Amino acid sequence: MSRRRTLKTVTGVSGGLDVYDAAVDPTRSTLASSIEIAKIAENNKIDALFAADLLSFGAQGAIGAQEPLIYLAALAGVTTDIGLIATVTTTFHHPYNLARLFGTLDHVSNGRAAWNAVTSSLGEENYGDQDLPSPEERYARATESLEVVNALFDSWKPGALVPGSDGAVLDASLVRPIEYRGTYYTVQGPLNIPSLPQGRPVQFQAGQSAGGIELGARFAEVVFTSLATLEDAITYTKTIRARAAELGRGDELPLIFSSFHATYGATEAEARQRVEESIGTLDFVAGRARLEDMLGGGIDLSELSLDKPIPVELLPDPKTVNRRRGRVEIFGKLAAEGKTLRELIIASKDTGHWAESGTPEQLADAIAQRYDAGVLDVISLGGLGDPRTRDFVENGLLPELRRRGIVGNDYRGGTFRENLELPPLARFQGEA
Repeated sequence: MSRRRTLKTVTGVSGGLDVYDAAVDPTRSTLASSIEIAKIAENNKIDALFAADLLSFGAQGAIGAQEPLIYLAALAGVTTDIGLIATVTTTFHHPYNLARLFGTLDHVSNGRAAWNAVTSSLGEENYGDQDLPSPEERYARATESLEVVNALFDSWKPGALVPGSDGAVLDASLVRPIEYRGTYYTVQGPLNIPSLPQGRPVQFQAGQSAGGIELGARFAEVVFTSLATLEDAITYTKTIRARAAELGRGDELPLIFSSFHATYGATEAEARQRVEESIGTLDFVAGRARLEDMLGGGIDLSELSLDKPIPVELLPDPKTVNRRRGRVEIFGKLAAEGKTLRELIIASKDTGHWAESGTPEQLADAIAQRYDAGVLDVISLGGLGDPRTRDFVENGLLPELRRRGIVGNDYRGGTFRENLELPPLARFQGEA
């Protein structure tokens, strides 16, 4: 019997308010705290660093304060093994530029680049005077973008660049135009940087609406998900993998990547106390606004009682919402189940992601349940910048997961693709 792929681990390196602290001091770099996190992560054999992004000022705090590709390119220089996942939109970037940017990141990191492709629900005001395209158009554009980018990565055929006695030898006849003509993009190609260490950067994709599932099933090697319950995870995994199989990708892909919002305690009572403290400090005015955003932004909750459910007639039909339909579906479902406004605001602080509390052993139990069910392949463990949380992760959760054989003890290869234990790329099929 073959060994099962171990659970892969990721931690975030962007979005902290500490970038503002560094920005007011001309002697400090806004990268400093992320360098510390990156080194801690690599020392603990965490598989990848994840850089989120948003494109508007004031949206979700500081999350969009640093450009992910430049940020991760800088971190590539102070790390050696850890993967580098950059979130970049297809809606506001041209695919030829995306191919050059991610191709360069793959080269400068010696094969550790990954692209988390998103279609964006914010920021259109900074890219012209047009309204945000509909989700259908955003996903159609994303489909073309990924087709172009992959064709550009594949435009350097095997043998195009080989070592010679006096350096690299280029066979230009094996670097071929892609001649792409689509609705949104016309790209002649080929790519003007050499073929990549990984062939292609690892393809992540975020989005859980019908359009997101279709895009992920077709292109993604890893899908970043918001799956609050085991039932949600089972349903989603069956749906997207069945569609991927219909598209001829087999039944192993895409891998399922969930963010784990954990509240740690040395004892169960301590964990419970920390949860209660977090709720006790919650700003319910800001929480109403956050929940309004989770429900599509077109709903007013300001006059509703905290301890009663949201009237069903106020809940939007996700199909009519132009932004973040996946979040609308998640919180609309919770609201329809009769949860009170207070409960929904508390839940919204995790923005629909999987949240658990307990001791390292209890949290490991929760992780093992999903891992054993085959609905968890990659997990995000946050909080390494906080000494208390870092101690729980370094000395509690990770050792417990390794003791159980769920998480590996070391990196498995020289590239991020190898470390993730992904199947080989199916490239150049039909080539002579």
